[in-house]
Amino acid sequence: MVEQRSRRSCLAVPGSSEKMIDKARGLAADQLFLDLEDAVAPLAKEQARGQVVTALTEGGWDGRIRTVRVNALDTQWTYRDVIEVVEGAGEQLDTIMLPKCAGPEQVRWLELTLAQIERATGLPEGGIGIEVQIEDAPGLVSVDEIAGASARMEALHFGPADFMASINMRSLVVGEQPPGYDVGDAYHYPWMRMLMAARAHDIQVLDGPYLQIKDVDGLRTVAARSAALGFDGKWVLHPAQVEAVNEVFSPRQEDYDRAENILDAYEWYTSEAGGARGAAMLGDEMIDEASRKMALVVAGKGRAAGMVRTDRWTPPSQ
Repeated sequence: MVEQRSRRSCLAVPGSSEKMIDKARGLAADQLFLDLEDAVAPLAKEQARGQVVTALTEGGWDGRIRTVRVNALDTQWTYRDVIEVVEGAGEQLDTIMLPKCAGPEQVRWLELTLAQIERATGLPEGGIGIEVQIEDAPGLVSVDEIAGASARMEALHFGPADFMASINMRSLVVGEQPPGYDVGDAYHYPWMRMLMAARAHDIQVLDGPYLQIKDVDGLRTVAARSAALGFDGKWVLHPAQVEAVNEVFSPRQEDYDRAENILDAYEWYTSEAGGARGAAMLGDEMIDEASRKMALVVAGKGRAAGMVRTDRWTPPSQ
């Protein structure tokens, strides 16, 4: 498994708001995206590009993932978004997020455009990654091809509001179950479809926002569902949501410690010193190669989140 950067929380920041951009610098979100799409009014989009470039070049993002969400490809703004942002701040940019991605050809357009700008400006070719939002039925149907359309691809993001409208879901509340749907989870299918595509191509996958920004308990409940399935993170829209989402998408301390101990024990037991065994006991649990793979997932998430072990396994006395 490729070691990936932590994306537990992905903070949406309007690219047209200098005040919100400044506030975002002090928040503990793993990823921040400066938005040129839905959070920016049409008449403000050109000015917002300049503010986004300035915000990136001024710095202060402290190693977090720096992303810009451009406008969708069915608008007149996208190509200028990409050109001006990458030419102006490409050295301070980690990824471009493409919203409303409906097929792999859109990813390939962005890939080619980025490559041309990198060559023209002397930026490292391939240095800027791609993330896409799946927000409608065509995008979900094509998500496997989208996920594998470029070596630059880093993450898929679920856009629940546009998706709900796309499939005519009878609800006006984003993130909650639609009225009348009282069995199962209305979002389970798109979540699992995206999760399978992401894991097949070794990229990350994030859930979209929870719009009831003052309802932190409701946020935790909804976030726990996608986290339990294996999602890597979730969008946040307000500073009050960051801590809760980071917590939900981090392993519990005892789980992280256990995962690291499984990896240590399995390495020792399969070595000559440990008898070169393919399976062994760790406490009351039998561990084998499958256990190692499961532990790698939990340990990887904990390491990416900067967690520190509080318990360490030691080999038995010889």
